[in-house]
Amino acid sequence: MSLIVHHLNNSRSQRILWLLEEIGAPYEIRYYDRDPVTNLAPPELLAVHPLGKSPVIEDGGRVVTESGAITEYLCERHGGTYLVPERGTDDHIRHLEWLHFAEGSAMTPILLRIYTARLGEAAAPIEPRISQQLDSHFGYMENRVGENGHFIGDSLSAADIMLSFPAEIAIMQGMAPRYPKLATFVNACHDRPAWRRAREKGGAYYGY
Repeated sequence: MSLIVHHLNNSRSQRILWLLEEIGAPYEIRYYDRDPVTNLAPPELLAVHPLGKSPVIEDGGRVVTESGAITEYLCERHGGTYLVPERGTDDHIRHLEWLHFAEGSAMTPILLRIYTARLGEAAAPIEPRISQQLDSHFGYMENRVGENGHFIGDSLSAADIMLSFPAEIAIMQGMAPRYPKLATFVNACHDRPAWRRAREKGGAYYGY
C-alpha cells in the first residue's frame, strides 16, 4: 500500500479520508494529535512538510499538499473521476470554482473567527466585519445548494466533499435555522456510509 494520509485529529484532513472511502482506494493513515494547550499540530508534522500542516499525502514517494490539490490528484489517479464533472463543461468550471472556494474564500472568515476568539474584548473592533463575512459566505452557499441537495449536478461530487467542512462550521455555530439547506446538506453527508467509515478511522471530528 503506497498511499499514505498524514492525518491530524479534528482537522480538514478528515475530508481526504472521506474521499478515499468514497472512491474505495486503499490507504494507510499516519496519525498526529493536536497540542492540548495550543490546539496546534505537533512538530512531527514538520518532518513531513515544512509548514507542518495536514492534510498531506504520500503516493509512491510523491508528496502532495493542499486539500484542493489532493482532492484533484486522488480523483484523477485513484478512481474518483466519477466525482468530477466532464472537462470542458460548465459544470466542470463550477466544480473548480467550488473546490477552491472551500479553502479560499470560505475559510478566511472562519479562521479569523477562530483566531480572534482567543482575544476576548480585544477583537471587538473587527468582530462585526467577521460576522458580516461569515453571513455573506454561508448565505452564498445556502443559495447555491441545488434542490437535489448537491452543489453541482444530481449526485455527490468532489466539490461537495470539500464544501462539507465550511458547511459543518456553519451548523456547529448554531446557524441551522438560518441556513436550512446547508443543514440538510451536512446531514446527508453524515448519512453516507463512506463518511461514517472515515469518521471511525479518523477519530472525533469537531463534535460530530
